[in-house]
Amino acid sequence: MAQLSPLVYWSQTKQTLQLKVDLKDAKGAIADFSPVSVAFSANGHGARGVNAYKFDLHFYALIDDENGTFVVNDNKIELQIRKLEPAWWPRLVATPQKPHWLKIDFDRWRTEDDVELEEAPRDVRQDYEKEYKDLQRRELGYVKEKTKKVYLMFYNLAMFVGYLYVVSVMGVLYYRDGSHSITKTYAHVGNAFKFIQLLQYLEVMHPLFGYTKGSPLVPFFQVSGRNFILFLMIELEPRMHAKPVVFYVFIIWSLVELIRYPFYLSQLLGREVGLLTWLRYTIWIPLYPMGIVCEGIIVLRNIPYIEETKRFTVEMPNKLNCTFDMVLFLKLYLLLLILPGTYLVMSHMSKLRAKKLGRGRGKRRQLHAD
Repeated sequence: MAQLSPLVYWSQTKQTLQLKVDLKDAKGAIADFSPVSVAFSANGHGARGVNAYKFDLHFYALIDDENGTFVVNDNKIELQIRKLEPAWWPRLVATPQKPHWLKIDFDRWRTEDDVELEEAPRDVRQDYEKEYKDLQRRELGYVKEKTKKVYLMFYNLAMFVGYLYVVSVMGVLYYRDGSHSITKTYAHVGNAFKFIQLLQYLEVMHPLFGYTKGSPLVPFFQVSGRNFILFLMIELEPRMHAKPVVFYVFIIWSLVELIRYPFYLSQLLGREVGLLTWLRYTIWIPLYPMGIVCEGIIVLRNIPYIEETKRFTVEMPNKLNCTFDMVLFLKLYLLLLILPGTYLVMSHMSKLRAKKLGRGRGKRRQLHAD
């Protein structure tokens, strides 16, 4: 059966797009936004009577897919979309030919005053992206990908393999030696764990060079927090190497990453895996509090060792004429980790989960209305 598309009326301002879908008594409306497109479906009374209607639009330029919304009314559905960069578009869709069901909403139509619209040069590879990829497959046998994308795919795959190696070794040792293997965890996987944790500093560089979105400060504090525990609290204190808490913190950190990196890979490949997305934004609920508790225990166990060795402590007199009490610093670190640190991390992840699972998923934001 051929796909039925409703009549869609569009208008714009310099910053926004408005789409009006001509459907009455709509039910089960879904709008799936990506940076370059929107896919819509709903059941309702349209031009072909009561039916299931859907449409896909590939936009002329990029949109802010994270902030796309829609409102279902009795006789229409209105989509509000913000352009990624303010500009007047010469048309709505990427290709010069528009769908027959797409109309101009003359009641809301606005134009740029006193400025002649000149259409920006277009790249046929963007206008006909699917057809271009099919042509590449036929001519070359494969699709050329951007260097950044290929690098990020290899990076995420390598990190996944690294954490999988750590968990596999720990699992084999536990299966072979039982609970006796717990005290030997750091001796067997400590070097591997240190290597992959240092590699994570590349995630601080990714936003700096435009490989990923967001601020470099977020990954910097996340990676540095782990490495503070790993290198300063565990590596430099040999008496911590055999503590059972090291086994547990390695397991918790690894489980988080064994979900995170495959999720990033699926996003790079443009594949939406429902279970993987759900795990990515749900597994932190038990694991983050457990990780914070384990990190707190490691810091607590180090306090008497540092009091004994005076490691990192600077006492008077000295050339700089200053002092630093590492024990006091650790106590303040614990206070910040347990109170505001835990709240900030958990509230941030809770909002992210509501955003991705409640009203959206990954890079493609999906909105539902019943």
